[in-house]
Amino acid sequence: MTEIAERNAPSSRTGIVLHAAAAYDLLIWLITFGRERAFREKMLRLAHLEPGESVLDVGCGTGSLAIVAKRHVGPTGTVYGVDASPEMIARAEKKVRKTGVGVVFKQAFAQSLPFTDSQFDVVLTTMMLHHLPQKARQELAVEIRRVLKPGGRVLAIDFGGTARKRKSFLDHFHRRHGHVELKDISALLNEAGMKIVESGSVGMRRLNFVIAVAPN
Repeated sequence: MTEIAERNAPSSRTGIVLHAAAAYDLLIWLITFGRERAFREKMLRLAHLEPGESVLDVGCGTGSLAIVAKRHVGPTGTVYGVDASPEMIARAEKKVRKTGVGVVFKQAFAQSLPFTDSQFDVVLTTMMLHHLPQKARQELAVEIRRVLKPGGRVLAIDFGGTARKRKSFLDHFHRRHGHVELKDISALLNEAGMKIVESGSVGMRRLNFVIAVAPN
């Protein structure tokens, strides 16, 4: 279901890019036991989105989280989503046409965001850091810091490790695709110049979250 994108690109631009967009949506449905809407709402509550805010979803996949985020920020808010996969962006745009929600999607590498400095109040990156090698993660963190407004915040969510002896199917999936420890997410954002204000467990599927803010 995965392919390595840009095999001849510099190492910081390589990473796992998911091309099977429909299969990705099915996987999320399986991971959440069919409760994907409640799952996304739970993640977005951590971001404390407010009406009128500008939001960027990095590694947006098929766009479902960005669409829900748009409903939170309302008609005066703006939401963009970026993903390296053209198939993911195509499916996200199809969802937007179907729902009529005003979200703009762009195909782009997370390490080179196509936005101006200090453009967003909030940046989201959920379940995608583990797809990137360390150098690419560092470049992404710097880019997040660049596009955040002074005082803006980032919500990063990813799978942590597991110490369970008995492995489920999803445990084997996560092991294949990797995970990022909570302390490593915090260090990544901190080293990029952002201050950690909250971190912990999301409460589902060994997902951890970190919230950091850009300096004023």
